[in-house]
Amino acid sequence: MTRLHVISSGHRPTSAGRPLARWVADLAREHGTFEVTPVDLAQIALPFLDEPEFPSSGTYAHQHTRDWSALVDSADAFVFVLPMYNGGFTAPFKNAVDFLYREWQGKPVGIVSYSAGGTGGAPAAEMLLPVLTRVGLVPAARSVAVPGVLGLLGAEGFEAPEGLAAEVTGVLDDIAALVKEPATT
Repeated sequence: MTRLHVISSGHRPTSAGRPLARWVADLAREHGTFEVTPVDLAQIALPFLDEPEFPSSGTYAHQHTRDWSALVDSADAFVFVLPMYNGGFTAPFKNAVDFLYREWQGKPVGIVSYSAGGTGGAPAAEMLLPVLTRVGLVPAARSVAVPGVLGLLGAEGFEAPEGLAAEVTGVLDDIAALVKEPATT
């Protein structure tokens, strides 16, 4: 079974991404293809990149980097649940990606972006794609943007609008296909 990490990349204590990421993780479990591990980057709490060596060396001086490396290395694929701030992705998320290199290589990734506004974070997802491919991740053909996320939070957590489950399932299908048929380089 494919080991999928659903990574909530928002760091604010009240991040709307956590309930959305839980919903995505539940949907991934229902997909039946994935062994799902939810990951909250705020709980990982990486400092800004503090390794003396380049990430491509794989030589890590700090335990927090070795722990992050082991967690990322244990996945076959990822879904990044990504907020948009001021038209882009967050510095802590970029930092988390930049800490590693080998661990990302050749692994499929899907993006579920979100925002309080009408874009659903799509500009942040578009901005992130070159970064992901640069570190060797293989983006899914489809991504999902969730606009107006604050209006989708209720007492029970994230309340998906009609059709969103099918969109996210499409991303999960793309990830599953990429795991079975890795991209050639």
